[in-house]
Amino acid sequence: MRGYEGVPAAVLGASGFIGSWVARKLTERGACVYRIGREDVANLESAFRRFRPSITFNLAGYGVDPSERDEATAYRVNAELPRVLAQAVAAWKDPAWPGQHLVHAGSAAEYGDAGGDLREDGPARPATLYARSKERGTQAVAERCRALGLRGVTARLFTVYGPGERAGRLLPALLETSRSRQPLNLSAGLQQRDFTYVEDVAEGLLKVGLAAKEGGPIVNLATGRLTPVRTFVEIAAGILGIPPEKLNFGAIPSGAHEMEQEGVALDRLQELVGWIPPTSIAEGVRKTVEMKLLIRAEL
Repeated sequence: MRGYEGVPAAVLGASGFIGSWVARKLTERGACVYRIGREDVANLESAFRRFRPSITFNLAGYGVDPSERDEATAYRVNAELPRVLAQAVAAWKDPAWPGQHLVHAGSAAEYGDAGGDLREDGPARPATLYARSKERGTQAVAERCRALGLRGVTARLFTVYGPGERAGRLLPALLETSRSRQPLNLSAGLQQRDFTYVEDVAEGLLKVGLAAKEGGPIVNLATGRLTPVRTFVEIAAGILGIPPEKLNFGAIPSGAHEMEQEGVALDRLQELVGWIPPTSIAEGVRKTVEMKLLIRAEL
């Protein structure tokens, strides 16, 4: 990872959950990090003319939060922005940089109800506004990279958890329950997910960015281990000291478009970087608690 020392790297979405971790990891590796905010997105050409980044990470997104449901905004941020970004990267790319020029964060939601063993070259059947707009962005990145001669890849992320998650998501809700001791209403939790610790996701994105070879326009970035949501909750509850009677499984229905995953193919990730996210759920939850305690102590 010393390949980032002194390298100018741009991060879109650097104030968000995953983007802040990517920016942090790049800084730790000695990169010169340029955080491109919303005020710069309107004029990417000007921003790139000033920064001239060797590599760009796009973590900007819209629609993960249930309150984000504006269709025009979803397609502008998730589909149009990646296309415009690829063009700006191509105009100001560093020809001497050996890694990827653009690493774009996609989503497992793009697979939709495809089911089976989720492979990057398999079908994508996005079923929600968020998923459809993200899948459009993935296609835009692949098309622009081919047309403009860019080395670029979309890393499809699965169920990412850890420090920095917004309130209302599963682990933050469990953390709040451990504090308040109020009952938590949950679905039955039978759906299986690939839970990936956020620090591993950031590390994986940086590793993909250094890959000089083409691994394909899409790569799954996940652990390859499927875990029922209920099991994740029970592991976290045990660590957080939440009594079982505080967990009301089945109190709320499952989502209308729940994915039916049977496996996540990681052959392409292995080929590209020779690495798989290592952090277990128990370890990831403990790290999240430790970081929250550290932040609280500093305050």
